[in-house]
Amino acid sequence: MVTGGSGFIASHCIVLLLQKGYRVKTTVRSLKRTKDVKAMLAVGGISDFSSLSFVETDLSNPKGWITAAEECTYVIHPASPTPRSDAKTESDFVAPAVNGVLFVLRAAKEAGVKRVVLTSAFGAVGYGTHKATPYTENDWTDLTADIPLYQKSKTLAEKAAWEYIAAGGKGLQLSVVNPFGVLGPVLDADYSHSIRMIHYMLNGQMKGLPKLRSGYVDVRDVADLHLRAMTAPAAAGERFLAAAGPAVSMLDIAHILREEFREKAAKVPDRETPSWLIRLIGIVNPTVRLVTPYLGQNKEASHEKATRVLGWQPRSTREAIIATAESLFQLGLVK
Repeated sequence: MVTGGSGFIASHCIVLLLQKGYRVKTTVRSLKRTKDVKAMLAVGGISDFSSLSFVETDLSNPKGWITAAEECTYVIHPASPTPRSDAKTESDFVAPAVNGVLFVLRAAKEAGVKRVVLTSAFGAVGYGTHKATPYTENDWTDLTADIPLYQKSKTLAEKAAWEYIAAGGKGLQLSVVNPFGVLGPVLDADYSHSIRMIHYMLNGQMKGLPKLRSGYVDVRDVADLHLRAMTAPAAAGERFLAAAGPAVSMLDIAHILREEFREKAAKVPDRETPSWLIRLIGIVNPTVRLVTPYLGQNKEASHEKATRVLGWQPRSTREAIIATAESLFQLGLVK
């Protein structure tokens, strides 16, 4: 079972599973999305859907999850509940995230699933702290710090998963994948925040580049890591950071786009915006305000563990950036 089949990471996991001969159930909030999901998978190279089935479930409701997990050996859980449009408080974000993870884990245990692979995030690893060395799987986001509610919810949801396994979930194996900023080929207009950044660069919506350095990873490699974590005996009870390599700045990304796509990337900014100006703009622009706490920081993570334990070899960040832009052009999402 793969939860949230219309999601960016989930859809790539389904593509890889079908290509490797697995039978896959995927969950959707409404069966009306079935046609949309198949269209996404077709863009990813799938033409035979005989091994794919759909189940209607919702992470805001415990009903239906046991039925969804029945007859499954493995569960991959990338889906995250969508906060209400008016969500503002901690409980608006945290309760749905934690409850959703527990609904899936309890159902998996009840259905006799062997292992669950949970898609967590770097948001559960490296927020509220500063490190001169790369973050590793031993690091956790500092919940006592002033961190965004989304990152707080991802941290508490992952902690709840580990606590469930330690307390009442014995017999059910858990592995966790913590991706950095996810790039790579988009299959439709539903994609990650990191890809939205590249979209904004290419179409001219981003007029300047904040001084931010971060790690990134290709979604195809994230899917590959999920499958390795799903089947490798050594992955049980472990978490794995998914990062392609050294952190890059937004200016580095802009340079790569301009070098590779030339006139098609003419609207991409070519210089960094002073941090004082970003902070000033953030006073009146909520979207810009979200990045101001991280100006000047270098968020970098190591994939040494995933490579050592699971033999994972991700594409370079440059390849992920180029593949992202190519897919945006090919689907007509950037003119």
